[in-house]
Amino acid sequence: MKFYTILGDDISTLHSCTLVNRLWCRSAISLLWEDPFSFNHVQNFQYFEIYLHYLNEDDKAKLNEYGINNNLLLSSTLFNYPSFIKRLNTHKVSSSIEIWLSRTLMAENYDNCQEAEKVVYRLLLKMFIENEGSLDSFEIKVTSKNNYSYFNDTMEFALQNPNFICNVRNLMINISARCIKLPKKTFPFLKFLHSNCNSISSFSYKIFEFDVDNNRTLIGKCLSQMIFTQQNLKKILFECNNFFYNSFSLLKNSNISNTLKIITFYSIDFKIIITNFQEIFNQLNVLESIHIIYCDSLNSEIAQQIINVTKPFRLKTLIMDQDTLQVESLQLLLQKFGSDLENFKFGYYESYTPEQKNQLLKSIVKYCTKIKYFDIDKTDDISINLVFNLIENIKQSLNYFIIEYKNFRYSVSYRDLCSTILNNLGQVLPSELEFLKLCFDIEPSNLKIFLENSQNTFIRRLFIRNVCKEKGEDILPYIKEYIMKKKRVKYLAIYGYQDLISLKDEVNEFKLHNIKIESYYNSYDLVENFRYYYKIDNDF
Repeated sequence: MKFYTILGDDISTLHSCTLVNRLWCRSAISLLWEDPFSFNHVQNFQYFEIYLHYLNEDDKAKLNEYGINNNLLLSSTLFNYPSFIKRLNTHKVSSSIEIWLSRTLMAENYDNCQEAEKVVYRLLLKMFIENEGSLDSFEIKVTSKNNYSYFNDTMEFALQNPNFICNVRNLMINISARCIKLPKKTFPFLKFLHSNCNSISSFSYKIFEFDVDNNRTLIGKCLSQMIFTQQNLKKILFECNNFFYNSFSLLKNSNISNTLKIITFYSIDFKIIITNFQEIFNQLNVLESIHIIYCDSLNSEIAQQIINVTKPFRLKTLIMDQDTLQVESLQLLLQKFGSDLENFKFGYYESYTPEQKNQLLKSIVKYCTKIKYFDIDKTDDISINLVFNLIENIKQSLNYFIIEYKNFRYSVSYRDLCSTILNNLGQVLPSELEFLKLCFDIEPSNLKIFLENSQNTFIRRLFIRNVCKEKGEDILPYIKEYIMKKKRVKYLAIYGYQDLISLKDEVNEFKLHNIKIESYYNSYDLVENFRYYYKIDNDF
């Protein structure tokens, strides 16, 4: 039953499904409990109280030592909830535990919170295993010293209970905490993964080098074996590490050449593969698409190798940051792949001359008809009309739009440009957007015009940053009149003179209209939320 792909994180709808009949109830409950830690907007964290009901008396006694009272735990449950677990992200679990305990423990017990977090984490893993949970998706994320112990515990339980992860199809390993050494169990754990988990269909890894001399060869060998031993690997993400080259080269010498459909390059330096990029791609027999996101050294030579690949595939994502591809090379890429391009962001747009900007935007208007995500940084008054033309052309597909000019300039031309954007943008937006971000100087009167012109557009997530901070408060009356009262958004974040989420009375007022206020910066982390916002999950 594929409710989850349709309803996503719509908890209220899933809960409603539990009331239809027994079949729907069982199906909806299993979906709700596949990964409750991802429902981070659930404020009461009641699932912990339900989970911990399954602990034996000795384990409950351990919790008592840290101030977690048995009275908090439920006395009975209707389903075997731990057995439903399918997706586990170690970072989300540990973060959820931290928030839950900070709200649960009394102030005098707060000093024990960190130790209590570790105990709860271990007990949860033990409970999932004892109730015969089996993961489809396993994401290991170590980003700081604070969750270092969670990584150790995760490896220990996985090594002792192979059935818990042996059927994993989606595997992500992200060990990016600096200034720590990899624990001794790391290499037996990686070896266990490539020896026992051979049903992986999507794999991503990001591992920084710690004690380089001792670990580089072993890590590279383990990761290469992980790829080489898979029988049905369809999707792979390479992300900013120096173990990339050997793994990438393996793509032409294994069964993967007949299974791999999607490749994502994330923060990779293309210099390390420039010599054989074209050769490897020509041996991938079923490749469907590639995504290039924030990669270095994306120069004319790499662009030409991509263009010269004879095997058919689609370039679906081209997100550039500081590096700016030459106009001619970018135009050639757009000419060949523009009809399939879905996610696009210029590089350092300011480095292009006005004439080059116009050339590029004209090429995008001409060749790109299916763009879902478009991010333009530091546009100007010459090219803004072409941006409006592009939005008009891709209105049927556009779902994520970002336009920002963070560097405030006290000039008439800059203020005029901001006014032009707000006075015209609302007229060309589609009827529905998943995400819209506006970041520049926002005059309240111009925002009113934008909101009036876009009254027929529903925006699921609206992020606004007024770079002229003292005007932040002035825009709220218009937001309330045109957004809040008409319920035109589901999630809202505003940063002006301060973050809107810090104004409790305002947050509660929006809540009465079923609009959730998010933190502008905490909620929008491009790297962490890329799959969510840009829907790369559909492909990756």
